[in-house]
Amino acid sequence: MKPVEQRTVPATVVSAPVDVEKAQDIIFQANPGPQTDFLSASEQEVLYGGAAGGGKSFAMLADPVRYFNNPLSNKLLVRRSTEELRELISVSKQLYPRAIPGIKFLERDKTWIAPSGASLWLSYLDRDDDVSRYQGQAFNWIGFDELTQWPSPFAWNYMRSRLRTTRNSGLNLYQRATTNPGGAGHSWVKKTFVDPAVNNTAFNATDPETGEDIVWPKGHTKQGQPLFKRRFIPATLFDNPYLAEDGLYEANLLSLPEHQRKQLLEGNWDVNEGAAFTEWNRNLHVIEPFEIPNSWARFRACDYGYGSYTGVVWIAVSPDEQLIVYRELYCSKVIATDLADMILEAEHGEKIRYGVLDSSLWHNRGDTGPSLAEQMVQKGCRWRPSDRSKGSRIAGKNELHRRLQVDDFTEEPRLVFFNTCTNIISQIPAIPLDKNNSEDVDTNSEDHLYDALRYGIMTRPRSSLFDFDPAAQNSGFQVADRTFGY
Repeated sequence: MKPVEQRTVPATVVSAPVDVEKAQDIIFQANPGPQTDFLSASEQEVLYGGAAGGGKSFAMLADPVRYFNNPLSNKLLVRRSTEELRELISVSKQLYPRAIPGIKFLERDKTWIAPSGASLWLSYLDRDDDVSRYQGQAFNWIGFDELTQWPSPFAWNYMRSRLRTTRNSGLNLYQRATTNPGGAGHSWVKKTFVDPAVNNTAFNATDPETGEDIVWPKGHTKQGQPLFKRRFIPATLFDNPYLAEDGLYEANLLSLPEHQRKQLLEGNWDVNEGAAFTEWNRNLHVIEPFEIPNSWARFRACDYGYGSYTGVVWIAVSPDEQLIVYRELYCSKVIATDLADMILEAEHGEKIRYGVLDSSLWHNRGDTGPSLAEQMVQKGCRWRPSDRSKGSRIAGKNELHRRLQVDDFTEEPRLVFFNTCTNIISQIPAIPLDKNNSEDVDTNSEDHLYDALRYGIMTRPRSSLFDFDPAAQNSGFQVADRTFGY
């Protein structure tokens, strides 16, 4: 019998179970949703704004952390005043020393210096003249906390010129902002970030006054291409579970006057003091585009202006009589015949039942040639005159109030807008009442698309009652009318 061969087997050390959550020292973890979107955004200019308590300040301090390992990184975070910096400095002292071992805060300079040499300067920018403090400086990241506290875009635009870095630095150039609706700069911030595109989508940076893309100049190798992109990321209290859970902060916001409550709790950018159409609710009246059935009636309406602006809206009528504004055209310095070509090109292939145009365009203005309306009709762009009789403005305003209300039967508004109609979506809630006549809107405001819409909804559009369509004639006899165009 052979002896049994014995082998030595190394012992295996089995580690005790590890509690992963306790083992990890999570200093900051972005909340899912808007806060994560903000920290991962790649656009050059991003606004994280909306309701109070959405976690905006923490996100603003967390965003530049990614660059502290790069010795070439130089960053700047500003508020309107030094007093307003206190909270940011306090929170940064809780966050940065734990996230970046060895980082130091220079109290006198209000600057964080990382072991790599990267820096973050917390400073102020009150008056427009204060931009001279940063003249000659270069930053790869600039943040503005509470952007609507700046009454004009001057500081924001000037500081864009301070965004630069060396080639091969490995650094991108970013300008970031957080804010709540309201404040002295509400209007320009809304025009710059909120109005141009659907929330949380990238868009080419535009000139807020003209709406045109900001592009590389003539003669540049990138001539005509967009300079950079922007993005608006909305936030609500409920995006921050740490504040929303117990409901105490929500209760405080609910106790505010309606105007402030809509801005700070709902993050509503469409609330304006003295607004004419308080029924407006972006969540109700703005919808995603969809393919409109060919069987639905479609028509257009136009308010023409050469020196100011021309506004054209296209409207569809659903079977339940809801009106859908599905397209807009907003332009200036366009003559009537060119406008006709633009309209016909936009609606090519569609069956437009009729068009309604400002009736003053049928007037002959000191010449014997065709009126502006007749010039457009001769191009094949047919119109009927709008109602501009006494009382028609107030009647049109009252009809728009009715259309914006929710129908008791369908439980939907009687008028909605595709979210691609960004100009009229921004203009309707911003139109103020006339200070001398509360029954009408202020005619000095930007009301061109409003007037076009008013002309359209006052034509009594119906889904089951269509206007006479000359294309349906079988007699071969074609009607020609200089007023109606057919």
